[in-house]
Amino acid sequence: MPRNLDLALVGNGAIGLLIDSAGAVVWGCFPRFDSDATFCALLDDAAPGEERGIYDVELVDFTRAEQSYLTNTAVLVTRLYDNAGGAIEVTDCAPRFLQHGRVFHPMSHVRMVKRLAGSPRIRIRLRPAMNYGRAHPTVTVGSAHIRYVLSGLTLRLTTDGSLTSILEERPFFLSDSVTLLLGPDETVPSAVEEIGHRFIEETTKYWRDWVRRLAIPFEWQSAVIRAAITLQLNAFDDTGAIVAAMTTSVPEAAGTPRNWDYRYCWLRDGYFVVDALNRLGATETMEGYLQYIVGIAASGAEALQPVYRINGDRALGEEIVKSLPGYRGMGPVRVGNDAYRQIQHDVYGSAVLASTHVFFDERLVKRGDAALFERLEALGRHAIAVFDQPDAGLWELRGSLRIHTFSSVMCWAACDRLARIATRLAIDDRAAAWRTQADRIHRFVSEQCWSEKRNSFASTAGGQEMDASLLLIADLGFVAPNDPRFDGTVRAIESELMRGDYVFRYVEQDDFGVPQNAFIVCTFWYVNALAALGRRDEARALFEKLLACRNKHGLLAEHVDVRTGEHWGNFVQTYSMVGIISSAIRLSVRWDMAR
Repeated sequence: MPRNLDLALVGNGAIGLLIDSAGAVVWGCFPRFDSDATFCALLDDAAPGEERGIYDVELVDFTRAEQSYLTNTAVLVTRLYDNAGGAIEVTDCAPRFLQHGRVFHPMSHVRMVKRLAGSPRIRIRLRPAMNYGRAHPTVTVGSAHIRYVLSGLTLRLTTDGSLTSILEERPFFLSDSVTLLLGPDETVPSAVEEIGHRFIEETTKYWRDWVRRLAIPFEWQSAVIRAAITLQLNAFDDTGAIVAAMTTSVPEAAGTPRNWDYRYCWLRDGYFVVDALNRLGATETMEGYLQYIVGIAASGAEALQPVYRINGDRALGEEIVKSLPGYRGMGPVRVGNDAYRQIQHDVYGSAVLASTHVFFDERLVKRGDAALFERLEALGRHAIAVFDQPDAGLWELRGSLRIHTFSSVMCWAACDRLARIATRLAIDDRAAAWRTQADRIHRFVSEQCWSEKRNSFASTAGGQEMDASLLLIADLGFVAPNDPRFDGTVRAIESELMRGDYVFRYVEQDDFGVPQNAFIVCTFWYVNALAALGRRDEARALFEKLLACRNKHGLLAEHVDVRTGEHWGNFVQTYSMVGIISSAIRLSVRWDMAR
C-alpha cells in the first residue's frame, strides 16, 4: 500500500516522530528536528520489508489496526490484530514532564508492546539510517542494549526483550510485554519496564495538566486541543524556534517538483504560531520564541532573512539528496532551503508583531522595556527603507520580484506596532515619529495597491492579480472589517481564487506552473474574513468542512487536493493547525452563552 499522510506525531520539543496507521515510525530526525533523517521510510519507495529508516513492530498475520492518542496528550496507542484472535497494544511516547524544577524532554522515544489477547507473534524491525538513507550505522551489542553508531551520533536501544530477535528481525511470541527505550548512548539507571511505565505516566500527566491550563473556546474543543498540542510539539525547546513542519520533500501535489524542506523556522510562520498559542494562554511557548526571535531579529545589524535554522544559523544551503526516491517515488528530495537567500520584506512586520506581546502581556515575568524597544526600532527602519521595493513575497516566488501588497502591509504593521509600543512606554516623540511612518506606508498601499477595476486590493502594486494573503488585512488592523474595501477584496478573492470549498493562495502561473492543490490555511483565512464581515453562518459551515478534511488524528498537511480531499505537502503543517485555533476562537459561542 502506498504511503499516505494518515500519520500521528509523537514528540517532546527535542525530537518529533511520525507514526503510520500500523504503528511504524516512518519519519524522525535525531538529535533535533533539522538533523539527518534517522527514520526516513516516508521518503523511500522500497518494497514492504525492505525499507530503510524504519522502526516497526510487525504483528505476524496482521489483519487490522486501531489507533488513537490518549485523550489530551501526545501519547499514541496502536492496537494490532491478527487472523487467529491475537492482539497487541503498542504505546509510543516521547518523554516530557517536570523534573528537578524544569521540563525534562530527552532525545528519547519510549515504546511499550503489550499482549492483549491470544498468542501473538511479533517482529521488531529497528533500522536507523545515516546520511538520508545512504548508509547503515555500525551496530554493537551489550548485555541489555544495542548501540547504533551513526555519523556524529550514537543511539542506544535498551530493552527487556530478546536482543537476538531484534538484531535478526526474527519473529517471537509475545507472552506479556516488551519495553524499548531508544535514546542517547547512556546507561539506564533502573529496570527498563519500570522506566517505560514511569515515563509514559508522567508524560500523560504533563500533557493533561498543560491542556487544563489552556483557555479554549466552548465549541470544537477537541480540535483546538489537538491543534495546540501539535503546535507545541513543533517548538524546539532548547532555542525556542518553531519549525514550519517536521518533514522535508512531501510534494505539494502529485508529480510536482514543488518539494521543499520545512524543518526550519520561518519568522512569519513563527509569528502566527505564537499568536495562536497566546490566544489560548500558552505563554511559555511564546516566551521561548521571543527569546529566539529577539536574538536573531533585534540586533539591527543585518537585514532579516525569512527563515533560519532552529539554532539561529543563517545558512540553509539547499541540495538534492539522490539516495532517497521521495514520497511515493516523487522526488526530488531536498535538504536545506534556498528561501533563506530571498528578499521577503514582510519579515520585519512578523518580527515586530511577535515581539509586541512582551510589552503588553502582563502574564510575562520579563516585560519589554526601552532598551528592547530601541533594538526593535532598527527593524522598523529596515521596514521604512523597503516597503515600496520589490521582493519575492510570502509565497516565495523564485523567479520574479514585485512590490507585494502583503509585504508592504506588514511593513506598515511594524511601524504601527512600534508606535503603539512607544505609547505604552510613554515615549511620546517616538510614538509620533512611528505613527507618521505608518501613515505614510498606509497611504502608499491604499493608493498604489488598490485596483479600481476589481474594486479590491491586488496582490502587487499596480497589478490586477489576487492572492489569499489579502484576506489578512483586517486581522492585521490595516483596514476595519466594515471597510467597503475589505468587503470588495473578499468578494474578488471568492471570484478569483475559490475552487469548490477551498481558497487557493493564487492561481497565476509561477516558476513551476499553475498550482494544483489548495494551500489549506488560506481557506481558514477566508473563514475568518467571512466572520469579520458578519457572514457567520457561511463561516461556520465552511469551518466544519475544513475540520472534516483532517486526518483521523485531527492533523493537517500543507495542501489538499480539492477533488479527492487527500493531503499533500509537508506534515504536520503549523500554518494549517494555527487555522483551526484562530477560526474556532472567532466562531465559537461564548462559554456564558452556552449555558
